[in-house]
Amino acid sequence: MSAAASGNPLRRLTLPELRRRTSVKWRAYPPDVLPLWVAEMDVPLADPVVEALRAAIDLGDTGYPAGQAYAEALSEFAKERWAWELPPERTAIVPDVMLGIVEVLKLVTRPGDAVVVNSPVYPPFYAFVAHMDRRVVEAPTGPGHRIDLDALARSFAGGARAFLLCNPHNPTGTVHTAEELAAVAALAEEHGVRVVADEIHAPLVPAGARYVPYLSVPGAERGFSLMSASKAFNLAGLKAALAIAGPESAHELALMPEEVSHGPSHLGIVAHTAGLRHGGAWLDALLAGIAENRALLASLLTEQLPDVGYRPPEGTYLAWLDCRALNLGDDPAAAFLEHGRVALSGGLPFGTGGAGHVRLNLAASPEVLQEAVRRMASAV
Repeated sequence: MSAAASGNPLRRLTLPELRRRTSVKWRAYPPDVLPLWVAEMDVPLADPVVEALRAAIDLGDTGYPAGQAYAEALSEFAKERWAWELPPERTAIVPDVMLGIVEVLKLVTRPGDAVVVNSPVYPPFYAFVAHMDRRVVEAPTGPGHRIDLDALARSFAGGARAFLLCNPHNPTGTVHTAEELAAVAALAEEHGVRVVADEIHAPLVPAGARYVPYLSVPGAERGFSLMSASKAFNLAGLKAALAIAGPESAHELALMPEEVSHGPSHLGIVAHTAGLRHGGAWLDALLAGIAENRALLASLLTEQLPDVGYRPPEGTYLAWLDCRALNLGDDPAAAFLEHGRVALSGGLPFGTGGAGHVRLNLAASPEVLQEAVRRMASAV
């Protein structure tokens, strides 16, 4: 075990311990299935998060949220990690990233408006946009799952009103460059399109890639970003996120209804704030563990499933696997579940480009990852 691995949160819990959990990852399938699907990590909570939650519970501090502690903590984190000045006064507390996206889209679009996405992309983009009576328009990613600026320009020219940018991109793990983001901002301004960036995976970019906040690039002044500590610190069940406005869209964010701020969990804000302020060492150990798992998965696939296409992601703890050469049909996840007892996210709900693909959650122990690939190979 390497020095980095000795403190690796992904090595801390055994499979029997994990199976005692009652969250959706561990309850959606029978106990003989290895779950590597939904974006929950197999880690214990960071000690600073545990201490903050215990202190709040001991005090009975379980009421409604108040103050700007979360925004201030994210501002400090952004300055240290990304050299980005994030003014807390240009933020608003929202229940979570997707509900925050919905509330921002309500500010800048109307029913029937077109909202552009880069497919394949996080499936709730489709569901939430359709539920709020907007139309989804796809601008599929190009080679290497980079943003296809020509496809984006065509979709913008077709009358789109907003663009949901996923940065880092889910499911492919692409981390967009400053140049790409500046080009997106320029196109958006040219066509009068408002950019709303889902940047929930922003802290999950290890050495070797550089995360650039969308609102930090020239031309993004009228954009919005949604951020949260939930993915980085495994806090999906403790709801809280922040909507962030560019300097020229702050007046619109101020129009968000006050009742939206009632949705986040106070304990969620406590936990997220503690992670951002005091969980840096834990996060760095996690990033090292994820990097090791990316390399391990590449090796395992080369040895056991060489026909599966895999480009190690630059960010996130998700792996996008091209299984079309295995001849398992449009939904290979179904075959891996039935014949290998491994639960992965099927590619079809991710939109155009998803057929024949699966998304695998890397945030597990190396032993679980090894067993999962062994089972997948046995299934074919």
